[in-house]
Amino acid sequence: MVNSRSPQQKRRGSPVMRAELIDAAIRLLEADGPQALQTRRVAAAAGVSTMAVYTHFGSMTELLAAVLAEIFARFGAALGAVAHTDDPVADFFALSVAYREFALADPRRYRLLFSFAAPEDDHSRSVCDFPAAEASGAIGAETFEYPVRAVERMMAAGRLGPGPARDMAARLWAFMHGALMLELNGYLGPEDHSRTTVFLPALIDILVGMGADRAHVERVVPH
Repeated sequence: MVNSRSPQQKRRGSPVMRAELIDAAIRLLEADGPQALQTRRVAAAAGVSTMAVYTHFGSMTELLAAVLAEIFARFGAALGAVAHTDDPVADFFALSVAYREFALADPRRYRLLFSFAAPEDDHSRSVCDFPAAEASGAIGAETFEYPVRAVERMMAAGRLGPGPARDMAARLWAFMHGALMLELNGYLGPEDHSRTTVFLPALIDILVGMGADRAHVERVVPH
């Protein structure tokens, strides 16, 4: 659909224009990679002048932060869509599969999420130190709460041994991210091979190491 509004009219609709610029940037990222995230290209993709970027974000850096926040929001929505059942171990694997599928659906988008370092003043703290996502203020911190809640549910059901839930969730998250980065870079073979020989088997081993019953875990792991 052709948008008949002029660039000047779009700039006055601040929330709408912000969303259009963010969507345009994400489309460019998915099509051409992070090198496409340039002021002129984003503005052209949104059908506005480059001034719109500065009017609504102040700088390309701020637009990039908004892009990251939006992608993390979509990531969180994908994880949040995983239904809870009466078996939290099965639910954890469903969450892990959703995590992996989001990454594989668009590797460029996923890589961008974790390609930027935390602010310098945050280097002394890890995500495990924050009692809740809202306490950190870091873009995307809320997505860590999904594996945390999954671990808490498994512990409450007696499926995992005792331990700090956030630390245990961080270990699982670190493995999933590391394994996915290796897979996305072609080091773990074809997609199905990686899923069945590395990703899911390693998660089984980690959960068993955390106190889960192997027979139960192997029974509920997706095939």
